[in-house]
Amino acid sequence: MKKSYKIDVDCAACAQKMEDAAKATAGVKDAVVNFMALKMKVEFEEGADPAAVMPVVLKNCKKVEDDCDIEF
Repeated sequence: MKKSYKIDVDCAACAQKMEDAAKATAGVKDAVVNFMALKMKVEFEEGADPAAVMPVVLKNCKKVEDDCDIEF
C-alpha cells in the first residue's frame, strides 16, 4: 500500500535525512520525499498498518531533524 503525506521541512538536506529515516523504519518498504512539493510518499510492507507505522516514522524523522513535521 502506498500513501502520500504533507510534510513541513526547511531544506533539501533535511528532506533527505527524513527520507533516510523513514526508509529505516520497520513497516516501511520504501519512502520518497519531494522537498519542492513538501510531500512524502510511503510504501508500506505487506500487512503493515499505516496508522501504527507513521507515528514511528515521525519519531525517527524528528531524531534527525527535530523541527520537521508530517501530517497524517
